[in-house]
Amino acid sequence: MRLIEHFMLVFGPLSSVFDFITFYMLLRVFEAGEALFHTGWFIESLATQVLVVFAIRTRRPLLRSRPHFFLGSLAFGIVGLAAALPFSPVAAWLGFVGPSTLFFLYLAGAIVVYLALVEAAKLAFYKLYARQSSREISSTSG
Repeated sequence: MRLIEHFMLVFGPLSSVFDFITFYMLLRVFEAGEALFHTGWFIESLATQVLVVFAIRTRRPLLRSRPHFFLGSLAFGIVGLAAALPFSPVAAWLGFVGPSTLFFLYLAGAIVVYLALVEAAKLAFYKLYARQSSREISSTSG
C-alpha cells in the first residue's frame, strides 16, 4: 500500500500540472469561451489519463512494453472518440464546440511531453523505491 500511496503522490500532481497548463493555453492562447474550455479540457484530460496507462502499467520503459492489441485498440479508440465528439451530432447536447487544428497540434505535443515526463518520473520513482526498499530490508535484517 505504501508503494501505491507514494506513486499517487508523485503522479497525481504531475497530471494536475498538465491540466493547469491546458487551462492556461485554452484561456490565454486559444482565448476559449466556456464551451471551448469545456471541450478542450475534456479531450485533454481524457487523452492524457487514458494514454498514461501505457506508461504506468509496468516498470519497464514505455516503448519496450507492448500492450495487448485489445488494450491498445480500445485506448486509442476512446481517445479518437473523444476527439471526434465535438464534431458529432451530440456535440451541442454535451456543450462541446469543435476545437481548431492548432488546439489538436498543442494537444499532441502536450501528450508527448506529458508521457515523456511520466516515463522519466517513473524511472526515478522506481530507482528511489528500490533503494529505500533495500535500506529497509538491510536495517531489519541487521
